[in-house]
Order: sequence, then structure tokens, then C-alpha cells
Amino acid sequence: MARAYKNAKVDLTADTVTTLYTCPTATAAIVTSILVSEDSGNADTITVTLTNSAAAIFSLFKVKAVGANTTVELLTRPLVVEESEVLKVKAATADRLHVVASLLELS
Repeated sequence: MARAYKNAKVDLTADTVTTLYTCPTATAAIVTSILVSEDSGNADTITVTLTNSAAAIFSLFKVKAVGANTTVELLTRPLVVEESEVLKVKAATADRLHVVASLLELS
């Protein structure tokens, strides 16, 4: 079994749904951290979803508050992402949030 530590990161420059991470074929991932940082001096909110291989969308965080100039850790426990599943994020306002996920891929 191959293991690889990785991170996925995105600067949310638009207020649209953005892919943070897609789990590769024949792989599962254990997401250990999802950090959200607000860098504009204005509070904002983030929505995080997980889309499965059948295109069903599951809400993980719905309009989660992120204070001005703060960083929030979203996870309190590891999150398992299976083959072909996609983590997506959406900021309420463009150009305010950065998102970094730390994960371990197992193939």
C-alpha cells in the first residue's frame, strides 16, 4: 500500500463553488485538517461540501463563520474521502478566504 502526505490549497478569488481536492482513482484519503484563513480584515463565511462518485452532494459545513483576520480549523476528527469523491468550498465573498487541507492518500 502506497502512502503519500499531501496538501490541497485554494485562494477563493470568486464567490463560486471551487474544487479543493479530488481523490484519485484506486485511492482513499484521510483529511486531517482543513484550515480557513481570512486575510482581508472582513469577517466572512465558508461552505464546504463533499460530492460522491454518483454526484450526490453532502454538506459538511454550511455558512461557517470565519472572523476577520483569523484562521479556523474546521475538522475535529479526520475525514475519509473515497475514490473519485470531491471536496468543494465556497466563500460568501470573493478575495477574502484561503483554504488549506492536509491529507494522507492511501493507494
